[in-house]
Formats: sequence, C-alpha cells, structure tokens
Amino acid sequence: MNFKKSKIRSLVLLALAAVAFCGLIWFANKDRPVYRSSNMAGTDYEVGRVLRVVEDHKTVDEEMDGIWRGSMTLEVEILTGRYKGDTAIVENYFSSLYNVRVAEGDKISIRIDTTGEDEYQVSVYNYYRVPQMIGCIVAFVLLLVLIGGKKGAKSVAGLAFTVVCILWILLPLALKGYSPLAVTILLILVCNFVSFFLIDGISTKTVVAAIGSMLGVLAGAVFALIAQNAMSITTYQMDEAETLLLITSTTELKIRDLFLCGILISCMGAVMDVAMSICSAVAEIHQVDRSLGMAKLFASGMNIGRDAMGTMANTLILAVAGTSLNMMLMIYSYDVSFQQLMNTDFVAIEIIQCIAGSVGIVCTVPLVALLSAAVFGKKTKK
Repeated sequence: MNFKKSKIRSLVLLALAAVAFCGLIWFANKDRPVYRSSNMAGTDYEVGRVLRVVEDHKTVDEEMDGIWRGSMTLEVEILTGRYKGDTAIVENYFSSLYNVRVAEGDKISIRIDTTGEDEYQVSVYNYYRVPQMIGCIVAFVLLLVLIGGKKGAKSVAGLAFTVVCILWILLPLALKGYSPLAVTILLILVCNFVSFFLIDGISTKTVVAAIGSMLGVLAGAVFALIAQNAMSITTYQMDEAETLLLITSTTELKIRDLFLCGILISCMGAVMDVAMSICSAVAEIHQVDRSLGMAKLFASGMNIGRDAMGTMANTLILAVAGTSLNMMLMIYSYDVSFQQLMNTDFVAIEIIQCIAGSVGIVCTVPLVALLSAAVFGKKTKK
C-alpha cells in the first residue's frame, strides 16, 4: 500500500514538473522580440525544386579542386511560403566561394525578395540540407540506443531536454532582457539533475555526481571570469559582437555576460562525464568492499579521476584546435609574429575557453572524489 502511494506521489510530482516546464517554455516564447533589419523586411527563405536547366554556361576549373565557374539558368518551382506553386527563372552563378551545384529535380534553398505587390525576385541561396541533417541525427540516436540500450535511450532524452532548455528557454529569455548568466546557471543546474535522473534515477550516486559537476562548472566559470578581466576580454571582442549590438536595437538583449555563458555551457558536458565516471567507480568499490573508509575511497576516486582528467582535458584542447584549424592555418601562412599573435582577441578568447573547460574538469575530480568518499564512507561507518 505504501509502495502504491509512493508511486502515485512520484507520478503526480512528475506531472506537475512537466506542466511547470511547458508553462516556462510558453512564457519564454510568448511575445518574444525578433530583430528585423530594414533591408530584410521583404525577404523570405523558402524551398524550391529545379524543374529544368534552361541554359548551361558552366566550366570546370581543374586548378581549383574542380570547382564550377560561370552560371546556369534554372526554372524553379517554389514549394513553400506565400508564393507556393509559382515558377521562376533563376540565374545560378558559380565562384570559388559560392558553388551550389544543382541538377534537374533537386530541391534547393531559395531567397525571395519582394519588391512590390505580387512582384518578387528569386535567387539560389544554398543547398537544401534538411533531410541529410535529420538523417545524421537519426543515425546518431539509433547508434546510441543500439549500443547503450535503455541507458542510451535515456541519454538521448537528457540531451533533448538540454537542447530544448537552451533553444526555447535560454535564448528567448535573453532576448526579453533577463540576465543570460542567471538563466544559464539555473538551466545548467536543472539540466544536470534531469540528465543524471534520466540515466540512473534518483539515488545517492546521481545526486553526488550532479552536485560535483555543478561545482566543477562553477570552478571553470570563476577561472574564466578572472582570466577575462585580466586580459580585458568581453563579449564585445567576439566575432559576433557587431551583429549582437544590432540586435540590441530592437530587443532587450544584454550581451555583456554572453561570453561567460558560452563557457558555462561548453564546460557542462565534459564535466558531467568525469563526475559520473568517478562517482560510479567509487560506488562500485564501496559495493565490493564495504569496509573501506572515507580516506581509501577518496584515494581510489582520485586515482580514477587522474586518468579521466588527462584524456578529457586533451579532448577539450583538441576540439578547440579542430574548430579553429582554418584560422590557425591562415595565421601560420602569414608568418604572424609571436607578439602580434598573442595579443589578438581571437587567441585570447580561444585560450580562455580552452583552459576554463580544462580547469572545470580538473576541479571536478577532487570535488566529486571527496563528496563520493564522504557520502559512501559514512555508510561504511554506519
């Protein structure tokens, strides 16, 4: 009887939490301000299909990786939007930077500029990549479920929850003028607990891992805050600063803390991984030998954490290096001096992001090892 009451109580709490979460999403997106540039007022991006190639004036440049040069005249049917069903003659130009190769029957992303009533111009914007993107996501989810089983499916649910929180809560609330830093910290706390709960339920292990990972993320954020103040780096030095400043003209966006918010979010994934690994290992050691006290459990947790620390910190550094490879190659080719390189905003931002994530991982190891040893060590003492 008590079991049934406990189950009913849990279901009621979950239902109330789901209703509250949906209500928060509704509130965040209700009357969300949207930035619109004056020169983009009559512009729509829709989907079109190439009905036929009217004229083909392309050539192949063998000296530039076989890219196309010249142009193609296409007859395109508009498949979505207010001009759905119309056809238009479109000139598709090719260059080194713009090379959208299409053939008859292909779907493409098109730009429609309305110049007057029922008057518009159509141009080729880009490839239509939606099906391929969906295919990549589905393949990833299936692989995760096939290999991870139930826990893999739960991790997908946790990932989906985190994505929803960022896209439909953090971003719209930031545009409404709420502090991005406060909202980010709150969402990271919630996402931590929800992700751990979905993977392993509410238990001592998941609570300790969630608390430890949150402390690790905050440690990385504190380092980033100190470093960015020491180097005089803010959101205003980032590549997107000019666009963000334009957005503030029609929204209530506060961009000052966005740099720190990005570091908090990027730290979260790696730190959660390390926290759960250490906490699970300490819990397993405790199950095998319940006579081990706090000191020995802490030593075991630190030994396990040191191995994870090296690989995860290396992963973060390599991830940043991979995303910045083109920029590094360009800098290297121009033979930029050490003084010039070290004093650029780009390098300072990358170094802060890299080291802040690594500091978060390094601090997570002793914090989670200590928390795990304290909690499971007390159980041993009892």
